[in-house]
Amino acid sequence: MQLGMASALETLCGQAYGAKQYHMLGIYLQRSWLVLIGSTICLTPIYILAGPILLALGQEERLVRIARVIALWVIGINFSFVPSFTCQMFLQAQSKNKIIAYVAAISLGVHVFLSWLLMVHFDFGIAGAMTSSLVAHWLPNIAQLLFVICGGCKDTWRGFSWFAFKDLWPVFKLSLASGGMTCLEVWYNSILILLTGNLKNAEVSLNALAICVRVSNEIGSGNSKGAKFATMIVVLTSLSVGVILFFVFLFLRGRVSYIFTTSELVAAQVADLSPILAFSILLNSVQPVLSGVAVGGGWQKYVTYVNLACYYLVGIPTGIFLGYVVDLQVKGVWLGMIFGIFVQTCVLTIMTMKTDWDKQVH
Repeated sequence: MQLGMASALETLCGQAYGAKQYHMLGIYLQRSWLVLIGSTICLTPIYILAGPILLALGQEERLVRIARVIALWVIGINFSFVPSFTCQMFLQAQSKNKIIAYVAAISLGVHVFLSWLLMVHFDFGIAGAMTSSLVAHWLPNIAQLLFVICGGCKDTWRGFSWFAFKDLWPVFKLSLASGGMTCLEVWYNSILILLTGNLKNAEVSLNALAICVRVSNEIGSGNSKGAKFATMIVVLTSLSVGVILFFVFLFLRGRVSYIFTTSELVAAQVADLSPILAFSILLNSVQPVLSGVAVGGGWQKYVTYVNLACYYLVGIPTGIFLGYVVDLQVKGVWLGMIFGIFVQTCVLTIMTMKTDWDKQVH
């Protein structure tokens, strides 16, 4: 949710910087902080009540016990997303990407070390993993905030201002549209997990699916904004990488699962899902780029409707039909979801191709 709502700042800061209204970037940043902090507070009860909610949705009690503990830790991580995503959008609009890369590299190193120390050496389990994650999420925030506030952005940050409290409604509306666009995508994957949790051999299926979704999303993550030429270059580059990885994961099959698990049953399930994983990677090499173009162009409201139709009127019903009616189980659920992503990618491609970029610039 925070990432989606913060993407409104990417639109506002990108356009303000292009128009040389540098002073407005700092104002937009502060307005985004106010909107995102408010939204995060409103979402917190969902995590507190995660256990009863998941039980009501029919999930296995043993899985819910673990999820309930993780959900409480995630509250702290959620609040870390507010400065993290907003500062990233603020800095990216000014092409100050080095500081983001540096703090991300340091954060990764700390995360790996703490994960080993707390999970392997001291064997603290979930508590160790979540502590490491919490520290790794907050460390780069402190660095980015200090960089912004202490002189790293002299032209665009001119101190805290009461103007941040003015004209919050337009920022809230754009943030809400951006959040809706992204949440519909995130919830889509969550619904995939929930549907899988009600199938036979739920624990094995969930573990296998989690590995596949993790691989697919990590490889496919990215965004883009800009003019027609930049869009074409990024899409073609991302697609080329996707094609290579498509064949790599198609032929590796279950072997990739041993990076994440030692279970033979989970590895066998991943091997069975590998062809679908390969197609998912191919789609995810293009779809996030097109979504990024939509954010850069300020089309969040329209893409929200596209996501709603493609994911929830096409993908989920197809997944339920294939998974439960045709009895393809987890494979059928994921096939249906991929079909929804495919339809959404086609629609976004048509929207991008039909865009009048000269009109967008003016």
